Amino acid sequence: MESITTADLSVLLIEPSSLQSGLIKQKLIDEGITHIDTASNMQSALAKINKYPPDLIFSNLHYEDGTAVSLLASIRTQDRFMELPFVLISSENRRQHLEIFKQSGVIAILSKPFSQDDLHKAIRATLSFINHSELSLENYDIETLKVIVVDDSKLARKAISKVLRNLGIECLTEFEDGSHAIAYLTENPVDLVVTDYNMPEVDGVALTKFIRQSEKHEHVPVLMVTSESNDTHLQFISESGVSAVSDKPFDACSVKNLLVNILDN
Repeated sequence: MESITTADLSVLLIEPSSLQSGLIKQKLIDEGITHIDTASNMQSALAKINKYPPDLIFSNLHYEDGTAVSLLASIRTQDRFMELPFVLISSENRRQHLEIFKQSGVIAILSKPFSQDDLHKAIRATLSFINHSELSLENYDIETLKVIVVDDSKLARKAISKVLRNLGIECLTEFEDGSHAIAYLTENPVDLVVTDYNMPEVDGVALTKFIRQSEKHEHVPVLMVTSESNDTHLQFISESGVSAVSDKPFDACSVKNLLVNILDN
């Protein structure tokens, strides 16, 4: 399959302010993106998404007739848009208000005002999310690598699994809680565990401790995916025995490097 480049990307920019829309559009053009459509509200955006689906959406948080939360909820109900890359642009920095986006499989969150470098990273993450870039490993055959993905958010699981499949990993099993993963691990061998931190019954830390105390699985690498930024929580996570920690949104570029390090070492 031929890879999509920056110049190939079709972008829908949703921004109520004509001034902000113009500024952001120019930054996209500076990145080499020329296929740019715009919308100023949710109704217009939904109409354009359904008629001419873009490769990537950049969206402000608030519109006059809704929010990016309601827009995402609407488009994610359709199977063909479950993996549509979405970048949030917002001046909001309160964690509780951004958590829903971090759990919904967005590509990136850009804080206003964002730099050209921030935009470049978001576009690079999008291309990594869309294109196949198989892992080259010394110690594993990528096609037979057995991986479980554990996250209570269906959208987050789908986004993580999409990234892993693009890296050539096909033997994927998904679970919505650590308790289900533990039940699976008692009967099945795995080569890698990718788990969320916050889950309702058995969280990622408890799952990791189970793995480290298991004779059958103590050697299995664990990649923890978390939106946590609290130093105490991060320290707690690192002490649980994880092999590496990745932020939400799940950045395909950094994840590839993390997986090479933890699997080959």
